[in-house]
Amino acid sequence: MEIANLVTLSQPRSAASEAYRSLRTNLMFSSVESPIQTLLVTSAAREDQKSVTLANLAVTFAQGGNRTVLVDADLRQPKQHEIWNLANSRGLSSMMVDDSSVSDPPLQATAVDDLEVICAGELPPNPADLLGGQRMNEIIAALKQRADYVLFDSPPVLAATDAALLGIKLDGALLAIRAGETRRDHTAQARQALERVHVRVVGAVLTDAPRDTRFAY
Repeated sequence: MEIANLVTLSQPRSAASEAYRSLRTNLMFSSVESPIQTLLVTSAAREDQKSVTLANLAVTFAQGGNRTVLVDADLRQPKQHEIWNLANSRGLSSMMVDDSSVSDPPLQATAVDDLEVICAGELPPNPADLLGGQRMNEIIAALKQRADYVLFDSPPVLAATDAALLGIKLDGALLAIRAGETRRDHTAQARQALERVHVRVVGAVLTDAPRDTRFAY
């Protein structure tokens, strides 16, 4: 496991880890009327570290005692199997074509209690069609029966329609924004693209931001 990328594991008492725990709490209690059980984490552009952000967030959900499933729905350039050092021979794409995989998902355990990962699997030629189809609804419903929280990785919003098509089916979407890298206009375009199709954008997370030592404890 590349725990060097996962600050929540390598430095659990750091300010960054505490920020991830605060983000988790904010998401869990963001709306009493419309609680979030399924969440999409995406970004505007490719360099925004959305996959590492999602992996760290998933760790904090699981560390809080919540059964958590992390799904790599980036069927173009998947990263979760590399982050967690897992086999990628079967995954979400397998569930799209194999009926038995819906009731028996290809979940893989991690070193974190209560956290399992479904990798992307073989890359299909038509990821947008798969993510927007009826089978994806069945997969989401099946995973909700197995976990308190189901967190999805997806391609960047401006790179493909995948994030919007998947986000419609989920309780909310979170945008990863990288300090000093993500362009402001790209972030605005990404948010507009999601909201145009009525994806519920619950907020954004700023990564690689310089630490303000005035508030250090």
